Amino acid sequence: MSKKTKSAKHAHVHHHPGHEAELPRLRRVKGQVEAIERMITEGRYCIDVLQQIKAARSALQSLESNILRSHLESCVKHALESPDSFEAEKKIKEISAILGK
Repeated sequence: MSKKTKSAKHAHVHHHPGHEAELPRLRRVKGQVEAIERMITEGRYCIDVLQQIKAARSALQSLESNILRSHLESCVKHALESPDSFEAEKKIKEISAILGK
């Protein structure tokens, strides 16, 4: 399918928001996970390892929350404003599925 045909078929195409602002948080999580690996390799005290795991989990939850908020404010809002009711229903089902996991 050519670009012209695609754009004509999807006249209401929505561009997804970028999440570049979340990269520092993601890099911090990566560092925390690497620290957990080192701690386990070094035989560190269980509570210290658990505290590091808890910190990494908290940072991931914050990242998840920020991306979900962005999705709601952009993608879902756009779908709800779209004349295509299927798009709104699709977004609602996606959110329900991801939150149900």
